[in-house]
Amino acid sequence: LKNIGYEMSFKIIEQARPRLNRSELAVPGSNPALFEKAAKSKVDVIFLDLEDAVAPDEKEQARKNIIEGLNDIDWNTKTMSVRINGLDTHYMYKDVVELIEKAPGKLDMIMIPKVGTISDVYALDMLCTQVEDNMQLEKKLGFELIIETALGMQNVNEIASYNRRLESLHFGVADYAASTKAKTTVIGGPNPNYHVLTDIDGDKVREKHWGDMWHHAVSKMVIAARANGLRPIDGPFGDFGDPDGYRAQANRSATLGCEGKWAIHPSQIELANEVMSPSEKEINQAKRILEAMDEAKKAGKGAVSLDGRLIDIASIRQAEVLVEKAKLIQGK
Repeated sequence: LKNIGYEMSFKIIEQARPRLNRSELAVPGSNPALFEKAAKSKVDVIFLDLEDAVAPDEKEQARKNIIEGLNDIDWNTKTMSVRINGLDTHYMYKDVVELIEKAPGKLDMIMIPKVGTISDVYALDMLCTQVEDNMQLEKKLGFELIIETALGMQNVNEIASYNRRLESLHFGVADYAASTKAKTTVIGGPNPNYHVLTDIDGDKVREKHWGDMWHHAVSKMVIAARANGLRPIDGPFGDFGDPDGYRAQANRSATLGCEGKWAIHPSQIELANEVMSPSEKEINQAKRILEAMDEAKKAGKGAVSLDGRLIDIASIRQAEVLVEKAKLIQGK
């Protein structure tokens, strides 16, 4: 069937390598004084940044800092990533080559910014493969992709279908806003102009109902990620002095299906871990669902009620996701 243009809907989706990815901390490569603090934090993933957080005249030194830090610092159980420079720059190839050659085996992933087409992913895969093969490395780097342009969002479904190395998709809200020429300057938060008014009703004051201008983009990214077994991760929330705003935005992302969020400041790590972790009540309920369905299976039933609610095969899948995440957290 596939040869004549059809693909069966019962295709089994192969899941990316499971990693705890509730929080992901951005650390500028140009500021190595922050490396030790990041290593001692409770964040799940760290990406050392060579791109937006580093000025052009500091790129080479930042790369040296990161290589030295990867080799010399005890990063504990952290998953380590580096955000390389974009494919449209002359820094990118050295980022990849030197990171692999001079810190072999120290990285788990590289983060690729401004991915616009599936060819971008192929180009990085080819480069990484050549260097890894030359170094005779068994550990292959995973890829984190940032969807942060109109082109990337247009092609997100095809990009996410690339079947090697991919682990996660991230929504880069600031560059996405610039790419789409959105009339906003906030990074990841709500915009007071994105609202509707209630109808005119005599002299009554018309109420404003705010919306979430990023809802469609995040939802589209989540669907592309989940359809291809990848982790969808929400990007930055710029106002690190607003923990309530961060928590609200993270809850929105989690509700849509994201399993993690960036932290651009250490104070946001705990917030992300809190929001993106299942509560004890949710874990206990999930275990009860699995137990109830196990009993139903033994009795030859496909569905059963629990606490006055119907649970079925779909309930099992939801419960299994929660229980598996709880195991990852406990293991860490």
